[in-house]
Amino acid sequence: MTNRTPQAQQRTDLWQPDVLGDGYEQRRIPLGSDPDGEGEVEAALVRYTGETTGHAAVLYVHGYTDYFFQQHLAEHMAAQGYRFYALDLRKCGRARRDGQTPHYVSDLALYDAELDESLRIVREETGLPVLVMGHSTGGLVTPLWLDRLHARGGDGVSGLVLNSPWFDLQGPSYYRTIGTPIIDGVGRVRAMTRLPGSGASAYGDSLHSSVSGEWDYNLDWKPRTGFPIHLGWLRAIRHGHARLQRGLDIGVPALVLRSKTTKFMRKYGPAADVSDLVLDVRQIQRWSGCLGDRTNVVPIEGARHDVFLSSAPVLKQAFAELDSWLAWLADYQA
Repeated sequence: MTNRTPQAQQRTDLWQPDVLGDGYEQRRIPLGSDPDGEGEVEAALVRYTGETTGHAAVLYVHGYTDYFFQQHLAEHMAAQGYRFYALDLRKCGRARRDGQTPHYVSDLALYDAELDESLRIVREETGLPVLVMGHSTGGLVTPLWLDRLHARGGDGVSGLVLNSPWFDLQGPSYYRTIGTPIIDGVGRVRAMTRLPGSGASAYGDSLHSSVSGEWDYNLDWKPRTGFPIHLGWLRAIRHGHARLQRGLDIGVPALVLRSKTTKFMRKYGPAADVSDLVLDVRQIQRWSGCLGDRTNVVPIEGARHDVFLSSAPVLKQAFAELDSWLAWLADYQA
């Protein structure tokens, strides 16, 4: 008893109140010295403590210029019987320290450290299979991680839900043909060079309640015009795209949700509320088959880039599609 009591107290003390308020707690995951030279890094794991039957668990991973704030998603998943957890990756949201470049990594595989540890914590606390959810850049990071996890014999993951995953570089074809070698070369030797032409506000304006949207979140952690893109980070993304497009084996079934249309625009207009302003949905459709297991791709009419931040009628449809697939997944596993 003497040996066990401090350990139990330590585990309890690791969870602290979260900025989302009642029902949410966070736990820091120290990751040591940053391989990219920006001091000590950490991640932040958030959990929802509301009531649920708890027959499975969720680990959610955000996208670029993003962090976890989607309480309605956590509460919906809890209503479906899932213990909900979300991860703010290193240098993102809750986890970014002063002086660190937001979201910057030189290799997406660096995220394996916090993903592995988060999965371990969720499995240790719940003893349940874990459904992984990833949005946008998180929708690229998570299947690459699962491919490596599956290859080394890891288990405990039951399925993957991707919300507008970033599977290719959007824009004209020369961005991918001529542009990729340039990104690779310059990103290797001048990693912190910023990509010109960023800073469009249309997507952020469509979301945030201070402009034209209905969602409230921390604009320091998710600015309306986005964080600057550095070529070293974009080089890591293109390496991730290439790896995915060669074909993965994530080892579990996947659901891919996406908008039905893409509309690239820099300033807010009505189309911003019913389209993906960030990614080319045709690329999502094209590359979803590279995940390597049973994959169901569902276009959602009128969805935004973050399908779960769409308008109320569209969000209702997205949740219906998600719930239908979760029911299928439970039967499939049984």
